[in-house]
Amino acid sequence: MDAKGLLDLAGDPRFIAGIYNYCDRWCERCPLTSRCLLYAQEQADGEDLNDYDINSEAFVEKLKSIFEQTREMITAMAKERGIDLDSLDLEDDSISRRREELRESHPLARAAERYAKLAKLWFDQEYPAIEQELHASEKDGLPLVDFNLQEKVERVGDALEVIRWYQFQIAVKIMRGLMRDEFDEEDASESVPQKDSDGSVKVALIGMDRSMGAWGRLKEEFPSRAETILPFLVHLERLRRKTEQEFPDARKFIRPGFDEAPDQYVS
Repeated sequence: MDAKGLLDLAGDPRFIAGIYNYCDRWCERCPLTSRCLLYAQEQADGEDLNDYDINSEAFVEKLKSIFEQTREMITAMAKERGIDLDSLDLEDDSISRRREELRESHPLARAAERYAKLAKLWFDQEYPAIEQELHASEKDGLPLVDFNLQEKVERVGDALEVIRWYQFQIAVKIMRGLMRDEFDEEDASESVPQKDSDGSVKVALIGMDRSMGAWGRLKEEFPSRAETILPFLVHLERLRRKTEQEFPDARKFIRPGFDEAPDQYVS
């Protein structure tokens, strides 16, 4: 898709403005993909970057294409709004690096990253035994379908999928929230009184909520594994509380589309 196509797509009234800025990118489970510009753009391209090997020529060429399209769109929008892209003052690199170091050393960022690493370790060390336990009854070779086991496998599979999806995203969204100096000023206006940082952190909090629910499900399904699962529930609950203390207005953030009634959608 060329720059004009992107601009035409962006002007389509069916899309909710900014809906993709505060979502968890789980399009397969999202009821609002038909109102999302980013999703429409990906569908219009007809290709999924995840289908490519990062080292393949196709993957590299696709990234180049997206980069060029984005540059063209930004140039066109800047020209239309009278913005001189050459006049922007770039922040000193040393200051930028210092801010990045401070964000990475923040207790919330460290705790979220620790959760991601511990979850990976759990999947490496504990999940194989759970998988074996799930399918233990299959060794009998009975022709009948064990519907109870089948339902349990589905419940466990769903819980694991949720944990995997938010495992790293929680840290990413918290880190973006800690970049409030860079983004909050842009959104501070009478028409948009909300802070970008609160929006990002709300997504992280939602990820924590759903992850805790998923870990709780695993604890119910595998009571013998409770000792290995309980630490995650404790860690996420502590992280949730500390995050809400650091960002007291995050839960109140109204995400475009997701937290609005259908007749209140901003488009």
